Amino acid sequence: MANTLGYMLTWTTYGTWLQGDKRGYVKKGETLPGDEKLLEANKNVQLEDTFRLNYKQKKIVYDAIMNQAKAIGQKVLALLVYSNHIHLVAEYIPKPIGDVVAYYKKAGRLALKELGINGKIWTTGYDKRYCFDQISLERRIKYVQKHPA
Repeated sequence: MANTLGYMLTWTTYGTWLQGDKRGYVKKGETLPGDEKLLEANKNVQLEDTFRLNYKQKKIVYDAIMNQAKAIGQKVLALLVYSNHIHLVAEYIPKPIGDVVAYYKKAGRLALKELGINGKIWTTGYDKRYCFDQISLERRIKYVQKHPA
């Protein structure tokens, strides 16, 4: 993806935004409407309790992601750590995007483990939105910046 300027990545904490959620959900890049039966089915197969980040944990995850970005040589353009999900806009680097997300999820998980938090922190998967021009990149940055943490 040589023409990619950057991308926005989004991932959720475990159990907080399941398929079927009334707010809608993303599957294979497509936003789908809520479905109560699907939501209940997903709740019933959860292996562990739903996980939400508190204020202190959000700061720890934020710092862990920023440190990981520095370690892999990626410039973060916008980052927001909510209690139930992460939005990250970053410049493109020539690494598989799945590996990049895995680095960030692992960094957050290991930082929380130091606090004695074990178990599932993140859901499987992530959403990605590529930015092929400056306008789309700026739009993603503004989207993240305008939302309060």
